[in-house]
Amino acid sequence: MTSLTILVTGGAGYIGTHTAVALAEAGFRVVLLDNFSNSEFSMVQALRSMVDQEVPFYEADCRNKSDLLRVFNTEKEKGHPISGVIHFAALKAVGESVEKPELYKSNNIGGTECLLEIMKEFGVHSLVFSSSCTVYGEPENIPVDERSPFLPSESTYGYTKQACEKLIENHAEENGEFSSALLRYFNPIGAHPSAIIGESPRGIPNNLIPFLCQAVAKLRGPLTVFGTDYPTKDGSCIRDYLHVMDLAEAHVKAIGYLFEIVKGKGCRAFNLGTGTGVSVLEVIDAFERVTGEKVPYTLGDRREGDVVAIWANAERAKEELKWETKRSLEQGLNDSWNWQQKLSEN
Repeated sequence: MTSLTILVTGGAGYIGTHTAVALAEAGFRVVLLDNFSNSEFSMVQALRSMVDQEVPFYEADCRNKSDLLRVFNTEKEKGHPISGVIHFAALKAVGESVEKPELYKSNNIGGTECLLEIMKEFGVHSLVFSSSCTVYGEPENIPVDERSPFLPSESTYGYTKQACEKLIENHAEENGEFSSALLRYFNPIGAHPSAIIGESPRGIPNNLIPFLCQAVAKLRGPLTVFGTDYPTKDGSCIRDYLHVMDLAEAHVKAIGYLFEIVKGKGCRAFNLGTGTGVSVLEVIDAFERVTGEKVPYTLGDRREGDVVAIWANAERAKEELKWETKRSLEQGLNDSWNWQQKLSEN
């Protein structure tokens, strides 16, 4: 597979950078695209320092057809035509999506639509799509498996992921050579163990772990635990937290799966998670236990768009992608804290 070039959209982002490193280590040639709406060029420079290949980067927006044409044409002219795409580029803050629904629809759905059009034009038939467990809405049965229905989404972000999956499925039905792995992942945490790359959101973090780390580092005020009256064991929301390096490795497995096994056979959805639900308060307790640091937090009201509890049945990924999580919650929290400490030093 060493000759295959993989385009990673959203390649300067949290999961994109970690996946790029894993792809390079697996022998793929990696090309990155990002518009820096929630990322920094410093992360591209960091990941370049970690791999033994030149990593082309394009500042581009997936909604802009001329941007995508430039990327695909340039790589083709270099003699390295793009063989497959891993599509991360999307806005992803649940709360913000409730406040700015049209922005999320335009960016997430419009960007995917444009990308599929250009892929078809260039005869690129393999797509790994960054989906989310939010497609399941407020699930009726837990753990959820891939046969669980799409219930009304609690947020516009979740709705856009549902819509993108349907777009991709329609594209596959209309284009017989096309195949896609729809990766529905749960809650990524952690950082590369080297602490060279990690999660570096712009502004106020929307995800639990980076906010928690910044609160401990005294870069922000106390963490707010949104909702303490949910019907869970301790009243706080329950999620399935998986290490970002496990997640990155799943994308490598998925692109290989498309090239080797299901070429031209439509779409296949995969849940990516640990299969274990952990509450917000349990995460705080685990972080304090692993790092020896006290987490400053307050108890607040429920946040619009949040589901009560969700975790994965990831048996399909284990059986078909030959993938399962290897790293613990504690390792993810420790790696997140090491990354935060490095950021604080700089």
